[in-house]
Amino acid sequence: MAASEKSDLKEQVALLPLSPGVYQFVDRNGTIIYVGKAKSLRKRVSSYFVQSKEHSAKVRVMVRQIVEIRHIVVGSETDALLLENSLIKSLQPRYNILLKDDKSYPWIVVRREPFPRVQSTRQVVRDGSQYFGPYGSVMMQHSVLDFIREVVPLRTCKLNLSPEQIARGRYTVCLQYHLGNCKGPCIGAQSEEEYAKQVGMVVSVLRGDLRPVRRYLEGEMERAASELRFEAAQRYKQRLDALDHYAGKSVIVSAKITDVDVFSLLPDDDVAWCNFVRIRHGSIVGVSTVKLSTGVDADERDMLTLAIQHIVEHVAGGELAREVIVPMLPSTTLLFDGVTFTVPKRGEKLDLLEFSRKSARIYRAEQLKNLEIRNPERHTERLMNALQQELRLDRPPRHIECFDNSNLQGSHPVASCVVFRDGKPSRKEYRHFNIKTVEGPDDYASMREVVYRRYSRLQAEGAEMPDLVIADGGKGQMGVIHEVLKALGLDIPIAGLAKDDRHRTAELYCGYPPLLVGMRPTSPLFHFLTSIQDEVHRFAVSFHRQKRSKDFIHSELERIEGIGAKTIETLLRHFRSVEKVRAANIEELAALVGPSRAKKIRDYFEK
Repeated sequence: MAASEKSDLKEQVALLPLSPGVYQFVDRNGTIIYVGKAKSLRKRVSSYFVQSKEHSAKVRVMVRQIVEIRHIVVGSETDALLLENSLIKSLQPRYNILLKDDKSYPWIVVRREPFPRVQSTRQVVRDGSQYFGPYGSVMMQHSVLDFIREVVPLRTCKLNLSPEQIARGRYTVCLQYHLGNCKGPCIGAQSEEEYAKQVGMVVSVLRGDLRPVRRYLEGEMERAASELRFEAAQRYKQRLDALDHYAGKSVIVSAKITDVDVFSLLPDDDVAWCNFVRIRHGSIVGVSTVKLSTGVDADERDMLTLAIQHIVEHVAGGELAREVIVPMLPSTTLLFDGVTFTVPKRGEKLDLLEFSRKSARIYRAEQLKNLEIRNPERHTERLMNALQQELRLDRPPRHIECFDNSNLQGSHPVASCVVFRDGKPSRKEYRHFNIKTVEGPDDYASMREVVYRRYSRLQAEGAEMPDLVIADGGKGQMGVIHEVLKALGLDIPIAGLAKDDRHRTAELYCGYPPLLVGMRPTSPLFHFLTSIQDEVHRFAVSFHRQKRSKDFIHSELERIEGIGAKTIETLLRHFRSVEKVRAANIEELAALVGPSRAKKIRDYFEK
């Protein structure tokens, strides 16, 4: 493997997330040679590229052939296992051996028959029965079945319980009836309507709706308690606890959705990211994302249509499933003859669409991070130009400054200024400010003082002024900054970042009077501005916390009569904290500050 290829693979590994998922190794011919699952993608994949005696000869040969690493992020280790299984069966990679057989997943089936049974199966048959799963292991499936059978008494026998057979009186009850695990529908002791209600509770559990069973268990627990059957009430309580830990189903494989294709669209400033998920026989067999240039004033429905065309021709092998799940209808369906487009509102199809959207967001974030690592100058240039365009500035804002106030109910008011140059924090230029002229919690007055002190000083020193000033607040803070800059005779563009009720950055304003900028909250530019806001807030809060702590320490020791500043400094230099001064005995204190002061300190803390 060439040195350049090794370097490229290291960059690919560094960009992998720490999330669970499936990874694919690709050789020089573009062929996937290995598929694996991971609890943490980055940690697992990086282990292949570390020299280790535990690596077999086969692994070392495989690693030498890798030129590209692809991955798919999922929600859990179970989903990773299921997706790995699907992809190995579909792709048949050369270096996979464990899952190449046609082993089926474990499912739970509610049979379509009189007095339906709830059973384990590995065969999904289109006979009208209801199938739930799949489950990542037989143990997980059996635990769910055991839970259901413990909570809801249903029959487990193979008898034909048609009304005619029951009416003939051909059957007698079995041991399960005497144990209380079945209510005897075979002898007519339980009606079909009552049994159907119990089956309905089981189906609700398997679909993830636990409310009917919860109501049933709570009712039985209260009834048992009122009848002083406390052991029975405790058993129902334990079942309720088990219900709280019941796990839902996976989106990776479905019994209802067999052959569909899924497309999601993630528009960005001048590009769009389209994700494609292919489901065959109820399993995901392919996931890919493409980047498209959107042009000027592009309509999202047109973008989706062109993206589907491109993926069909270059990724999907020239074919589409008969049903395609999309976030919106394409601008035209004439290009896709015989295809039904579905915009889901709920259920498993919406879950698949959300999975596709999540995959697109992850891919976009990784590509942008990759661009930043490989070509930081180009990334910065693009970011600065986009910011200049969105905020209608005369030049790219290479030098940005942002202000924030911090106080606790008016106490210890402070402010901070952070400086960004070429999109990166310039920490040596950060500044803290103690508020000197404002009494009480007045954010506007504090901002007025700090901005005046900052730029009057830069003026006096003949220093460089920023290309953009950002207020950590909305129109009010922008107005204060505008007044100060105007009074100083400075013409510096102003922007403001306002937060919603949940303290999340929600709106961007620029200019004066402030104008709302219609920027997508998901865009890289908005993320960049939010990172500036987060940084100035962090810097201000840390300074405020430090000042509060320092003031508390000094105020505590200053309360001791006869102890001056020099003694306090000596104590803190030696003991490091007030708590250690409090814990010191009189001999330790006397050796440091003399017996008289030591007695005063001990008397104070003992009182």
